[in-house]
Amino acid sequence: MRRYDTFIILVSIRICNTYRQGELMGTLQVQNINLAYGDRDLLNDVSFTLSSGTRAALTGGNGSGKSTLLKIVSGFISPDSGTVTVSRGMRISYLPQSDIVHRGTSLSAEAEKGYARFHALLEQKRELELRLSDISEEDRHTALLLKLHEIQETLNSSSYYQREGTIEQVLKGLGFSQADFSRQCEEFSGGWQMRIALAKVLIEDPEVMLLDEPTNYLDIEARIWLRNYLNQFRGVVIIVSHDQDFLDATVSEVYELFIGSLTRYSGNYTSYVEQRNRELEQLEKAFKNQQKEIERTERFIERFRYKATKAKQVQSREKMLDKVEIIQIPQHLKRLSFRFPDPPHSGNDVVTIENLTKRYGNLTVIEDFSLVVNKGDRLAVTGRNGAGKTTLLRIIAQIDQQYSGTVTPGAGVKIGYFAQDNDRTLSAHLSILEEIESIADTGDIPRLRSLLGNFLFSDDDIDKKVSVLSGGERSRLALLKILLHPANVLILDEPTNHLDINAKQVLLEALRQYQGTVIFVSHDTHFIKHIANRILYLSEDEPELFEGDYEYFSWKLEQKEAIEQRVDEQRLQSSPQKTEAREESAIAWKEMNRAKNRLRNLVKDSERLLEEIEAQELLLTSVVEAMALEENYADSEAITQLIARKELLEQEHAAMEERWFLLHDEIASIEEAYGLS
Repeated sequence: MRRYDTFIILVSIRICNTYRQGELMGTLQVQNINLAYGDRDLLNDVSFTLSSGTRAALTGGNGSGKSTLLKIVSGFISPDSGTVTVSRGMRISYLPQSDIVHRGTSLSAEAEKGYARFHALLEQKRELELRLSDISEEDRHTALLLKLHEIQETLNSSSYYQREGTIEQVLKGLGFSQADFSRQCEEFSGGWQMRIALAKVLIEDPEVMLLDEPTNYLDIEARIWLRNYLNQFRGVVIIVSHDQDFLDATVSEVYELFIGSLTRYSGNYTSYVEQRNRELEQLEKAFKNQQKEIERTERFIERFRYKATKAKQVQSREKMLDKVEIIQIPQHLKRLSFRFPDPPHSGNDVVTIENLTKRYGNLTVIEDFSLVVNKGDRLAVTGRNGAGKTTLLRIIAQIDQQYSGTVTPGAGVKIGYFAQDNDRTLSAHLSILEEIESIADTGDIPRLRSLLGNFLFSDDDIDKKVSVLSGGERSRLALLKILLHPANVLILDEPTNHLDINAKQVLLEALRQYQGTVIFVSHDTHFIKHIANRILYLSEDEPELFEGDYEYFSWKLEQKEAIEQRVDEQRLQSSPQKTEAREESAIAWKEMNRAKNRLRNLVKDSERLLEEIEAQELLLTSVVEAMALEENYADSEAITQLIARKELLEQEHAAMEERWFLLHDEIASIEEAYGLS
C-alpha cells in the first residue's frame, strides 16, 4: 500500500472518530413507561426526550416515584412496559440517594474505577501490539496498525492519560484532602461514602448523568464546586434535589411527577414554582367548588333517599357521584402552617464567647475563638464538614460543657435547640401525639391536635410511632417541639435536612417573621441568603466573620473553590497564551464588577447605619433632657429608669458606631484594592 493511500485512510479514520465522538452527544428517549406496585400505578405512561446539554430537575412528593424513574432510566429495574433508548454509544451513570458502602480499596483506587470503561479498549490495544510484533505480511500489518491507531486516538481524545489529575481535582473539589487519598474506603462515614460514589459518577464522564439528591451530604464549598462542574458538563443531567438555589443555578427545565403522570415546565426551579403556584390556585378553587357540589348532592341524596317520588333523582345523583373524579392537591405542594411564638425579652448581648477552645483528645476543633452574638442577629455558621460547626452550636446551647474559655448567655436568654441528629431528641417508642404530650404544658393540651395538623400530621398520622417516621417527618416533629416553649434564641443545626423545598420555604418565612435571635448551621445557600445577616465561616484557617451580604461571602468562596472549565474542541485549536489571557481578562472583569457591587452595598449600609446613629443620638438627647426635669430627678424610681435607659442607649450607640467604622474600613480597603476611590 502506498504511503499516500495510508495517509488518506488515516485522515478518514480521524474524521470518522470526530464524527463518532460528536454522535455520542445525542438524545435520551423515555417512552410510555408504566410501573405498578400491587393496585397502585406508580408511573403511568411516562414519556420525555432529553438532548445533550439539557439539565433537568425531577420533582414530586415523597413516594411519587422519582427515584424509581431514575432507576428505570439507568437500567437498575425494569418497567412493566415502555422503553428507554439512547443514541449509540451513550453511557448512563446513576447516583442513588443512599445506602452505598465502598470497601477493600483505597480512596484513590476506588475513584480510578471511574475509568473502568477503558479496560476493554486497553486489553484490545495490548493484543494488537502483541500481534503486530509477530506478523510480517504487509496487508495484515497495515490493517492492524490502523486499528491500533484508532484505539490510540480514542484514548488520546479522552482524559485517560490525565486521569490522576482528574481524580485529584474531583476528590478535592468534593472535600477530600490529599491525605485521604491513601485511606481505606471503609474508614469513611456514610456521608463521605456518598461523596465517593458521586466522585466516581463524575469521573466516569458519562453522556447521561442521573443524580438522586447529590447535595445531601455536601457542605457549602463542595456544593459550589459541584454546581460549577455541572454547568460545564456537556451531556444530559437529571437531578433530584431539595436545594432550591442549587437547582436554580443548574437546571433549565423541571419535570414533575404527580399521581403517576409527568409534566414538563420550562425554566429553572423558581420559575417552576411560580407556574405551579398559579396552577395550584386554580386547582384549589376548582377543588373547593367540587367539594361544595359533592356536599349538596350528598345532602339531596340523604334527604330524599326514602321518598318514592324522588327515587329516580336520587339514583341519578348517586350514579353521578360515582363518576366524579376527585380533584387532588399534590402532596408535595401542601403547605405547613406555623409561626414561632413571640420571644421573651432578653438583654442586648445574647451570647458572649471568649477564648473558646475545644479538643477531642489530640484533635483541636476550636481554638482561642471569641464572638459576641447580639439580640436580633441571624448568624449562619457554615464551612467544611468537620470544621466544628455542630460542636460550636452544642456549646452555645450548653449541651456540651467540656471546653476551656467562657461562653456566657445574656440576661433573660431562653434557648430553643434543634439538633441535626434529632433522633436523640425524639423517643422512638412513643406515638407522635405522645411525644408532643410528653413536653407540652397543661394549657397546650387542647390545641395539640390542631398544631399537629398544621405540621401535616393528619388524624391517622398522630398515632404512628416515631420509629416509623421518615427523616422529613422527624424534622417537622422536632420543630414543633421547639414551638411549644417560647424562646428568644433559636439554635438550629441543619434545620432543613430532610425537608422538601416547600417545607423549607415555610420554615424560612417563619424565621424571617421571628423577632428573636437565630444561630443556625446550614449548607443550603437559598436558606442562608434569605435569613442570615452575619455569616461565620469555619475552616482550617482562622474563623472569618462576614457582616451581612451573602453575595460577597459567596463570591469569596467561589474564588477559593473555583475549578478550571473543561477545554472544548474549539478552544483546543486556539493558542494557550491567548486562551489564558482571555480567561484572566474575564476573571479580572468579573472581580471588578463584584467589587463595585460590594462597594455600592457597603455605601448604602453605611448611609443607613448613619441615619440610625443620628436617630439614636436624638433619643439619647431626649433622655438626658428628661433627666434634667425636676419631676424626674426628684423621683428616685423615675430617675433610676432614665439612667438605665441612658446607659442602654449609650451601649447601643457605641456598638452602632463601631459597626459604622468597620464598614468604612472595608469601603476604604476595596477602593484602594480596585482603584475605585
